[in-house]
Amino acid sequence: MRYAIIADIHSNLAALTAVLDDIKHTGGADEIWCLGDIVGYGPDPRECLDIIRQTTNICVAGNHDWAVIGGKNEVDISEFNPDAAYADQWTAQQLSNEDMEYLSNLPLAIEKGDFTLVHGSPREPVREYLLSSGAARENLSYFTTRFCLVGHSHQPVVFYCKENGDVSARYFLPDNPVTTDEGRLIINPGSVGQPRDSNPDAAYAIYDSEQQLIRLHRIPYDIRATQKKMQAHGLPVRLAARLSYGV
Repeated sequence: MRYAIIADIHSNLAALTAVLDDIKHTGGADEIWCLGDIVGYGPDPRECLDIIRQTTNICVAGNHDWAVIGGKNEVDISEFNPDAAYADQWTAQQLSNEDMEYLSNLPLAIEKGDFTLVHGSPREPVREYLLSSGAARENLSYFTTRFCLVGHSHQPVVFYCKENGDVSARYFLPDNPVTTDEGRLIINPGSVGQPRDSNPDAAYAIYDSEQQLIRLHRIPYDIRATQKKMQAHGLPVRLAARLSYGV
């Protein structure tokens, strides 16, 4: 079985389309798993939601997914920086009642076989950024499966968790796949729609259960098309400009 793992689409239709096309052209996927933040920042929230509803098998809630709907105690839009808050307020105005209902019903976490899926971390599913080995170590007691998939930071990284409690981290690169016989792992596949690892290409991962490998993929897409749409909708210039640099 082949599983495509996507995260942090952020209303970037051009990036999402490029990723789904690449999945199809490189062997396809039996299932697609989404780690949240379908919306926020970008210009095409409704289109991205439509695609996610049609193509994904499971999806968890991201902080922006809940921020745009309001009424969720876990996420308050006032916590975001002004650009992000403005984009989320604009996003909320674009969504239908059906869109809002879908986002409000997304679960915080899902267990799927050997995997736990969350947006931020097992400890704080829509808040915490896993950016260090120390934070990863503190989260080990919050999930019971062998592997945990996270997003939120927009940075591809793998945390290797040894039986003695030691945790080490390395960047997740396309030419260095993860083998699933290396102990417990926390894996971030990076961001589809707003990478922040100084590489502007869209990121996603494929888990091949027969080969026991998880491989990262980076895909160029039409960044300028997304930026033009953001400009046309009056979304913050900084949010559009950062797409060119992957920051």
